[in-house]
Amino acid sequence: MTLETYFDYFILPILTISVLLVFIRLIKGPRVVDRVIALDLIITIGIGIITIFTIRSNQKVFLDVAIILALIAFLGTVAFSFYIEKQEDD
Repeated sequence: MTLETYFDYFILPILTISVLLVFIRLIKGPRVVDRVIALDLIITIGIGIITIFTIRSNQKVFLDVAIILALIAFLGTVAFSFYIEKQEDD
């Protein structure tokens, strides 16, 4: 089996199922914190999908997009954590 076969038959279906399950958590999340974590996880899984597409298409420019998306997701999570912590102090 080649690497492309693993991508097509194992890794991409697992990532797709995980996005669907995390999206359900995003919709049903009982608390706002659960929704933020689910959104961060969806972005992380999206970065994995972008990485697989980069390897499959042999275009390195998509890795820059994945890195920028990871930085934005990290900063968003940190900012939201700061916001929640500030709300709990009041």
